[in-house]
Amino acid sequence: MRSIARGLALTATTLAFSTLPCVGAAGAAGGAGTGAGSLYAPSALVLGVTAGESTATGTVLRAVTLSCAPTAGGTHPDAVGACAELQSTQAELDSITTRGSRAVCSKEWNPVTVTAEGVWEGKRYSYVHTFGNPCAKNSGSGTIFDF
Repeated sequence: MRSIARGLALTATTLAFSTLPCVGAAGAAGGAGTGAGSLYAPSALVLGVTAGESTATGTVLRAVTLSCAPTAGGTHPDAVGACAELQSTQAELDSITTRGSRAVCSKEWNPVTVTAEGVWEGKRYSYVHTFGNPCAKNSGSGTIFDF
């Protein structure tokens, strides 16, 4: 009787330990893209262009999605270029949107606001910048808000 009990205990222990690696692998695969068990920090943003000084009172002209990790994608027309710009500036959008240009723009006040909301390298990310007019936006915004 003792040998049967020992045999059942040994079998139960062997089964318990042999299924643990499978559970761990399934858990890691199931967490891909969510940050848990993932090999990369997620970087996904919703980019918007709004006519007006404020996103609360303005009219959204266009919005796109941009995902940069693990590969560039989303509805942005140049996802690869936009991700490259973000990565080269460490997501400091002011250095992209306000860089100097040789464009000559009128001084008319026709504000355009750009926004970036989401997650960058696993951290919450929010950016808002208002340009005086569409010409000013297009003269220094790189490829990120070029949609």
